[in-house]
Amino acid sequence: MNILDLTRRLRGGRADHGVLTDREIVRAYERRELRVDPFDPELLRPAALSLRLGSAAAVLRPRGAIDVAWSDTHPQLEARHPDALGRLRLEPGEVMLAPTLERVALSPRLAGLIDGTSDYARLGISVVLSHQVSPGYGSDSPDGAILTLEIVPRLTETVYLRPGTRISNLMLFHCRPAERPYPVMPANYSRDMLVRASRVAEYHAD
Repeated sequence: MNILDLTRRLRGGRADHGVLTDREIVRAYERRELRVDPFDPELLRPAALSLRLGSAAAVLRPRGAIDVAWSDTHPQLEARHPDALGRLRLEPGEVMLAPTLERVALSPRLAGLIDGTSDYARLGISVVLSHQVSPGYGSDSPDGAILTLEIVPRLTETVYLRPGTRISNLMLFHCRPAERPYPVMPANYSRDMLVRASRVAEYHAD
């Protein structure tokens, strides 16, 4: 038995599990296992697809101490519109929730990890705090779903972000179909058109 046969046997007869390279991302897109709208081949990385910043952002505005079990203590979402130069302003200490420009849908055989780019990290800007993209994400919507980016400045000066610029990378993985893919999970965000506040209080009994 050669190494390829052994690999297929260990993987249940398939040898296509693991990270998708640029060529495999294109094939997944052509087979409709991956939907991205708009899809720009120029955003392909060696083993990821870059995503751009949308413009319909909001910042978290605290109302006092936060008890995660009580939604009336959660921060309010305050819309943050682009300024006259088309920039999104982010002040020190703020957390911005911003959508990706691209809408994404994964088949039950794909999972993803999303992270910020090194360019933003080297400016002291953390782009994604919640990284997992579950199998089936966005597949229950005909147009796919945005991914919400949680953006936090680490320095003490105002940051101006530019909608439409490459801000994050989506790494994709082949996987076995999930027993409960994303569309059937509770607190499903994939039908949302815009960013939404946390729903963690829904998991706590009164």
